[in-house]
Amino acid sequence: QVQLVESGGGSVQAGGSLRLSCAASGRTFSRYGMGWFRQAPGKEREFVAGITWSRATYYADSVKGRFTISRDNAKNTVYLQMNSLKPDDTAAYYCAADREGMATRGAPQYDYWGQGTQVTVSS
Repeated sequence: QVQLVESGGGSVQAGGSLRLSCAASGRTFSRYGMGWFRQAPGKEREFVAGITWSRATYYADSVKGRFTISRDNAKNTVYLQMNSLKPDDTAAYYCAADREGMATRGAPQYDYWGQGTQVTVSS
């Protein structure tokens, strides 16, 4: 069983930046694909960014060029650097782990989920 704990959320004005972190338990973190998803009130959970075990990265079109996903296997941690934030980025952000090492856009592919961290962007 893998436990994921997100941190780094908060409130920021439009144009600002935040860095989310997701710390994972276990000794096989380097083999996992990791993803960030978000869910705004009344909306479905959506893919934000993913990084495979080999560090290939993928982004939703809405965040491409503004968000960067990275991982530090020595710290069992995946990060989401969010720049040029917009009010539309307001949501609960979740990290997820895929035992197959991929980082697809589909939420059902992921095996483990964190509890989420709230990001609020004001205009």
